[in-house]
Amino acid sequence: MKKPKWVVEKEQGKRAAAAETVWLFGLHAVRDALRNPDRVKLRLVVTRNAAARLEEDIAASGMEAEMSEPRNFAAPLDPQSVHQGAALEVKPLNWGPIAERCIGSGEGLPMVVLLDQVTDPHNVGAVLRSAEVFGATAVIATARHAAPETGALAKTASGALERQPYLRIRNLSDGMRELQNMGYILLGLDGEAEETLEEALVDLSDRPVGLVMGAEGPGLRDKTKEYCDKLVRISYAADFGSLNVSNAAAVGLYAASRRGK
Repeated sequence: MKKPKWVVEKEQGKRAAAAETVWLFGLHAVRDALRNPDRVKLRLVVTRNAAARLEEDIAASGMEAEMSEPRNFAAPLDPQSVHQGAALEVKPLNWGPIAERCIGSGEGLPMVVLLDQVTDPHNVGAVLRSAEVFGATAVIATARHAAPETGALAKTASGALERQPYLRIRNLSDGMRELQNMGYILLGLDGEAEETLEEALVDLSDRPVGLVMGAEGPGLRDKTKEYCDKLVRISYAADFGSLNVSNAAAVGLYAASRRGK
């Protein structure tokens, strides 16, 4: 009996995901991945200088490094990649479902960042870094139309990719509903909103908060706005009131982390 098309496509997707690997590059990104016991590590390429700087981490990881010359670096990276003499082939991390990751650790109120079709890996990497600094529970994006786990993202995240859960889900609206059922209040950042983020947070000192961020230019999609509990804006001093999404996330996470303090 012939399998239905959707079954075939699902199986193909699973096989593709199982075969997918990522090349991380740069000393910070490679070092943190080597230290992460949850990373499946496949191949390490380093120059002699980088090997010396990563000597302890390479030894602890149990990997055998391939030595390469700086001018003819053996890892299959974009020529423009600033690899600093270190590249590591890995499997993408699997952080598990929202229900497990976003429940909180019992230390402080949980807060998450949801990214609505933010595709620039440098922006997502910077958001992950801020999320780790300010104690977010997770950064959530969709499996499609969002920046995947890449070397460029990992390098911008400066190690945060190994520690800050980056959940890729099928449907953002479904994820938002799930978070709301868990008690989260979702605040959509919209430059044209009447209420400020600071004003909204005053009454949320005892609730988990999700900050919903849109892509550069388009901002939040209309459907995403409908699922937000409130639309808020970051207050600004002059007529110019626009921030890069990663900067807006940092400001929002700082404000949310100060609740009750």
